[in-house]
Amino acid sequence: MNQIKEFRKKRNLKQSELALLVGVNRTAVTKWESGAASPRTDKLIKLADVLRCSVDDLLKIKRKGDCQK
Repeated sequence: MNQIKEFRKKRNLKQSELALLVGVNRTAVTKWESGAASPRTDKLIKLADVLRCSVDDLLKIKRKGDCQK
């Protein structure tokens, strides 16, 4: 999830600082950024909050409007 790294750098945070704010260890952040692991849903929501972006931004989801019925 290179998006995590991009947003982290935009916020001028070190991996260890982001880890502390999200409530994980630095190794978890390293694994998320390298793609070796993915954050759990609760951590993904916290990441979006700390990084001031949406979960969609972190997952690279582009919305085209409301869901079709």
